[in-house]
Amino acid sequence: MDFMDTLIEKHGGYRKLKSFQIAQLVYDLTVRFCDRYIEKKSRTLDQMVPAARSGVQNIAEGSQASGASKKTELKLTNVARASLEELRLDYEDFLRQRKLSQWPKGDPRRQDLVDSKPATVDEIARWAFELKTKFTLSTKSTTSTYEEIAANAALVLIAVASALLSRQLSSLENKFLEEGGFTERLYRLRSQNRESR
Repeated sequence: MDFMDTLIEKHGGYRKLKSFQIAQLVYDLTVRFCDRYIEKKSRTLDQMVPAARSGVQNIAEGSQASGASKKTELKLTNVARASLEELRLDYEDFLRQRKLSQWPKGDPRRQDLVDSKPATVDEIARWAFELKTKFTLSTKSTTSTYEEIAANAALVLIAVASALLSRQLSSLENKFLEEGGFTERLYRLRSQNRESR
Protein backbone atom coordinates (compact mmCIF):
# COMPACT_ATOMS: atom_id res chain seq x y z
CA MET A 1 0.00 0.00 0.00
CA ASP A 2 1.27 3.44 -0.95
CA PHE A 3 2.04 5.77 1.99
CA MET A 4 -0.28 8.48 0.58
CA ASP A 5 -3.13 5.95 0.23
CA THR A 6 -2.75 5.25 3.93
CA LEU A 7 -2.28 8.87 4.96
CA ILE A 8 -5.24 10.27 3.00
CA GLU A 9 -8.22 8.07 3.78
CA LYS A 10 -10.76 7.19 1.13
CA HIS A 11 -13.18 10.08 0.87
CA GLY A 12 -15.99 11.42 -1.25
CA GLY A 13 -18.88 9.13 -2.08
CA TYR A 14 -21.34 11.82 -1.03
CA ARG A 15 -23.69 11.03 -3.93
CA LYS A 16 -24.55 7.76 -2.18
CA LEU A 17 -25.45 9.52 1.07
CA LYS A 18 -29.21 9.68 1.64
CA SER A 19 -28.70 13.07 3.31
CA PHE A 20 -27.15 14.41 0.08
CA GLN A 21 -29.91 12.94 -2.09
CA ILE A 22 -32.69 14.44 0.03
CA ALA A 23 -30.90 17.80 0.34
CA GLN A 24 -30.50 17.87 -3.44
CA LEU A 25 -34.22 17.14 -3.83
CA VAL A 26 -34.96 20.00 -1.40
CA TYR A 27 -32.77 22.29 -3.50
CA ASP A 28 -34.54 21.32 -6.73
CA LEU A 29 -37.94 21.75 -5.08
CA THR A 30 -36.92 25.15 -3.68
CA VAL A 31 -35.78 26.40 -7.08
CA ARG A 32 -39.12 25.41 -8.61
CA PHE A 33 -41.10 26.70 -5.62
CA CYS A 34 -39.39 30.10 -5.74
CA ASP A 35 -39.84 30.29 -9.50
CA ARG A 36 -43.59 29.80 -9.08
CA TYR A 37 -44.52 31.39 -5.77
CA ILE A 38 -41.91 33.99 -4.76
CA GLU A 39 -41.54 37.41 -6.40
CA LYS A 40 -38.44 37.59 -8.56
CA LYS A 41 -37.15 40.74 -6.86
CA SER A 42 -37.91 39.48 -3.37
CA ARG A 43 -35.20 39.29 -0.72
CA THR A 44 -36.79 35.97 0.30
CA LEU A 45 -35.89 34.48 -3.08
CA ASP A 46 -32.31 35.73 -2.60
CA GLN A 47 -32.22 33.80 0.70
CA MET A 48 -34.11 30.58 -0.02
CA VAL A 49 -32.30 29.31 -3.11
CA PRO A 50 -28.78 29.94 -1.71
CA ALA A 51 -29.74 28.31 1.63
CA ALA A 52 -31.02 25.23 -0.20
CA ARG A 53 -27.89 25.16 -2.37
CA SER A 54 -25.67 25.51 0.68
CA GLY A 55 -27.32 22.45 2.21
CA VAL A 56 -26.26 20.36 -0.79
CA GLN A 57 -22.85 21.88 -1.49
CA ASN A 58 -21.58 21.66 2.07
CA ILE A 59 -22.38 17.95 2.28
CA ALA A 60 -20.38 17.41 -0.91
CA GLU A 61 -17.48 19.64 0.16
CA GLY A 62 -17.32 18.08 3.62
CA SER A 63 -17.26 14.60 2.14
CA GLN A 64 -14.46 15.53 -0.26
CA ALA A 65 -12.43 17.15 2.53
CA SER A 66 -12.86 14.20 4.88
CA GLY A 67 -9.78 12.34 3.66
CA ALA A 68 -7.48 15.01 5.04
CA SER A 69 -9.65 16.74 7.63
CA LYS A 70 -12.38 15.17 9.73
CA LYS A 71 -12.70 18.53 11.47
CA THR A 72 -13.60 20.18 8.15
CA GLU A 73 -16.04 17.40 7.34
CA LEU A 74 -17.78 17.86 10.70
CA LYS A 75 -17.87 21.64 10.30
CA LEU A 76 -19.27 21.59 6.75
CA THR A 77 -21.83 18.89 7.52
CA ASN A 78 -23.05 21.06 10.38
CA VAL A 79 -23.16 24.09 8.05
CA ALA A 80 -25.35 22.04 5.69
CA ARG A 81 -27.73 21.26 8.53
CA ALA A 82 -27.78 24.93 9.62
CA SER A 83 -28.52 26.06 6.05
CA LEU A 84 -31.49 23.70 5.89
CA GLU A 85 -32.73 25.09 9.22
CA GLU A 86 -32.59 28.60 7.75
CA LEU A 87 -34.57 27.34 4.76
CA ARG A 88 -37.11 25.68 7.08
CA LEU A 89 -37.82 29.06 8.68
CA ASP A 90 -38.36 30.66 5.26
CA TYR A 91 -40.96 28.04 4.34
CA GLU A 92 -42.66 28.43 7.74
CA ASP A 93 -42.72 32.20 7.26
CA PHE A 94 -44.20 31.76 3.78
CA LEU A 95 -47.08 29.69 5.16
CA ARG A 96 -47.68 31.93 8.18
CA GLN A 97 -47.62 35.19 6.23
CA ARG A 98 -50.14 33.86 3.71
CA LYS A 99 -52.32 32.29 6.42
CA LEU A 100 -51.78 28.83 4.94
CA SER A 101 -51.72 25.70 7.09
CA GLN A 102 -48.52 24.13 8.27
CA TRP A 103 -49.02 20.41 8.68
CA PRO A 104 -48.44 19.23 12.28
CA LYS A 105 -46.02 16.38 12.98
CA GLY A 106 -48.73 13.71 13.13
CA ASP A 107 -50.44 14.77 9.89
CA PRO A 108 -50.82 11.68 7.65
CA ARG A 109 -49.89 13.72 4.56
CA ARG A 110 -46.37 14.04 5.93
CA GLN A 111 -45.95 10.28 6.19
CA ASP A 112 -47.65 9.79 2.83
CA LEU A 113 -44.96 11.92 1.18
CA VAL A 114 -42.15 10.08 2.98
CA ASP A 115 -43.67 6.71 2.03
CA SER A 116 -43.90 7.75 -1.63
CA LYS A 117 -40.06 8.14 -1.65
CA PRO A 118 -39.90 10.83 -4.33
CA ALA A 119 -36.58 11.08 -6.13
CA THR A 120 -37.38 14.04 -8.36
CA VAL A 121 -39.37 17.27 -8.24
CA ASP A 122 -41.68 15.86 -10.91
CA GLU A 123 -42.50 12.95 -8.60
CA ILE A 124 -43.31 15.45 -5.83
CA ALA A 125 -45.52 17.38 -8.28
CA ARG A 126 -47.42 14.17 -9.16
CA TRP A 127 -47.82 13.38 -5.48
CA ALA A 128 -49.10 16.94 -4.83
CA PHE A 129 -51.61 16.65 -7.70
CA GLU A 130 -52.91 13.33 -6.36
CA LEU A 131 -53.09 14.72 -2.84
CA LYS A 132 -54.98 17.84 -3.95
CA THR A 133 -57.37 15.72 -6.01
CA LYS A 134 -58.06 13.40 -3.05
CA PHE A 135 -58.43 16.35 -0.67
CA THR A 136 -60.82 18.23 -2.96
CA LEU A 137 -62.99 15.15 -3.59
CA SER A 138 -63.15 14.15 0.05
CA THR A 139 -63.90 17.62 1.46
CA LYS A 140 -65.70 19.12 -1.53
CA SER A 141 -63.54 22.21 -1.11
CA THR A 142 -60.41 23.67 -2.57
CA THR A 143 -58.88 25.14 0.57
CA SER A 144 -55.57 23.30 0.20
CA THR A 145 -53.60 25.12 -2.51
CA TYR A 146 -50.62 23.86 -4.47
CA GLU A 147 -48.41 26.46 -2.83
CA GLU A 148 -49.49 25.18 0.60
CA ILE A 149 -48.83 21.57 -0.40
CA ALA A 150 -45.46 22.44 -1.97
CA ALA A 151 -44.28 24.43 1.06
CA ASN A 152 -45.33 21.64 3.42
CA ALA A 153 -43.67 19.03 1.20
CA ALA A 154 -40.45 21.04 1.39
CA LEU A 155 -40.76 21.20 5.19
CA VAL A 156 -41.20 17.43 5.37
CA LEU A 157 -38.15 16.79 3.21
CA ILE A 158 -36.08 19.35 5.15
CA ALA A 159 -37.01 17.52 8.37
CA VAL A 160 -35.90 14.21 6.84
CA ALA A 161 -32.61 15.68 5.57
CA SER A 162 -31.94 17.38 8.91
CA ALA A 163 -32.56 14.16 10.83
CA LEU A 164 -30.21 12.28 8.50
CA LEU A 165 -27.55 14.98 8.91
CA SER A 166 -27.89 14.86 12.70
CA ARG A 167 -27.27 11.10 12.63
CA GLN A 168 -24.39 11.60 10.20
CA LEU A 169 -22.83 14.20 12.50
CA SER A 170 -23.17 11.91 15.50
CA SER A 171 -21.46 9.11 13.59
CA LEU A 172 -18.68 11.45 12.42
CA GLU A 173 -18.12 12.73 15.96
CA ASN A 174 -17.87 9.19 17.35
CA LYS A 175 -15.45 8.13 14.62
CA PHE A 176 -13.32 11.21 15.22
CA LEU A 177 -13.21 10.55 18.98
CA GLU A 178 -12.23 6.91 18.43
CA GLU A 179 -9.77 7.29 15.56
CA GLY A 180 -8.73 10.93 15.53
CA GLY A 181 -8.08 12.81 12.34
CA PHE A 182 -5.33 13.56 9.88
CA THR A 183 -2.80 14.71 12.50
CA GLU A 184 -3.18 11.53 14.57
CA ARG A 185 -3.00 9.37 11.45
CA LEU A 186 0.15 11.19 10.33
CA TYR A 187 1.75 10.63 13.73
CA ARG A 188 0.86 6.90 13.73
CA LEU A 189 2.24 6.40 10.21
CA ARG A 190 5.45 8.26 10.96
CA SER A 191 5.92 6.19 14.11
CA GLN A 192 5.30 2.96 12.20
CA ASN A 193 7.72 4.07 9.50
CA ARG A 194 10.47 4.76 12.09
CA GLU A 195 9.89 1.40 13.82
CA SER A 196 10.14 -0.52 10.55
CA ARG A 197 13.64 0.84 9.80
